[in-house]
Amino acid sequence: MIEYKKIKNFSECEIEDLFLSVHWESGKYPKEIVKGLSNSSIVISAWDGEKLVGMVRGLDDGVTVGFLHYLLVNPMYQGQHIGEELMKQIMEEYRDLLYVKIMPSDPKTIGFYQKFGFKVYDNYAAMEIKRL
Repeated sequence: MIEYKKIKNFSECEIEDLFLSVHWESGKYPKEIVKGLSNSSIVISAWDGEKLVGMVRGLDDGVTVGFLHYLLVNPMYQGQHIGEELMKQIMEEYRDLLYVKIMPSDPKTIGFYQKFGFKVYDNYAAMEIKRL
């Protein structure tokens, strides 16, 4: 049975295993991710016993806007609705914010986010500076 926790403290090993399981380059920097997660507004994680199998991270100002970041589920656990449960929980946390935004890096995930009310707008473009 999967257990969901609102915690911000993780070991570098837990983070490295989860992030590299989905082939995210940032998984090569577990020390930085652990520090970043501890400074995040909210982190909801999914656990199979002692194993971290999924996570969603939110950054917000507490009133107007929240940004979802790091929604990921270990591929061995995908198809068990863990991502959906993580989204339900974080959207409940952000129910009173004026805006909730996400910038999916994989176009295949857009349909997933649309199930939660997110819309794609033609006049928005994601931009980033990559320093990995």
